[in-house]
Amino acid sequence: MSVLIVIPARYKSSRYPGKPLATLTGASGVARSLIERSWRAAMAVQGADRVVVATDDDRIADHARSFGAEVVMTAESCANGTERCVDAVAVLGENPDIVVNLQGDAPLTPAWFVEALIKAMQGGNAQVATPVLRCDLQTYTNFTEDRQAGRVGGTTAVFDAHMNALYFSKEVIPFVGHKINEGESVPVFHHVGLYAYTPEALKTYMAAPSGPLEALEGLEQLRFLENGVPIRCVEVSAEGRVFWELNNPEDVPRIEAALKKEGLD
Repeated sequence: MSVLIVIPARYKSSRYPGKPLATLTGASGVARSLIERSWRAAMAVQGADRVVVATDDDRIADHARSFGAEVVMTAESCANGTERCVDAVAVLGENPDIVVNLQGDAPLTPAWFVEALIKAMQGGNAQVATPVLRCDLQTYTNFTEDRQAGRVGGTTAVFDAHMNALYFSKEVIPFVGHKINEGESVPVFHHVGLYAYTPEALKTYMAAPSGPLEALEGLEQLRFLENGVPIRCVEVSAEGRVFWELNNPEDVPRIEAALKKEGLD
């Protein structure tokens, strides 16, 4: 099955304008932009036929081309990464079997996260798939501290016994009514901002109205759930690596610390 990875990137962000061009310093002191690190993560994936950066901003496009990325210019009207993926596929004239949306703010995404999604989609019984990662105590603490400070630190997910998503939220769900101690399993799953879709699911998404939950949470994937399209959650393991997305300027030192810990340039 043919696989296209699209990395949506926009300059305008209410929480962090110009985020794709923010620099992150790796283990050897080399500074690379967020979009370059996300592109490098995508290029490490086995089974992908093509990787493109999709943007509507010339600054991002010029920078992406400077480090060797293929760029596709998409419409400024795209409301989110999923819509930008749809537009990128249309501009490219591609007809891939699987479209992967690797959001450009997740430079710590291990290749095996994406590969697990591709494998899940190749089974033929999922329309949309996305990874979930059980929080370790440090990540859970980061989430709760961010919310207490009025920041959105990440997205959490809850799912049924068949791994179909029930809900995604920028709040920390489910509510945990006790202090979690070291060594205790954390009952909260971090939703990794990464999706795989069939072309048919993308067509359904574009034809469906944006609902109140999508608008309130600011989470694009809720449009699928609000319109009856199931999302398969695929549990992945970080295998000892730290996973964190760049949502706020405060996340830069967290990610740089993870790059240094893992010896990543």
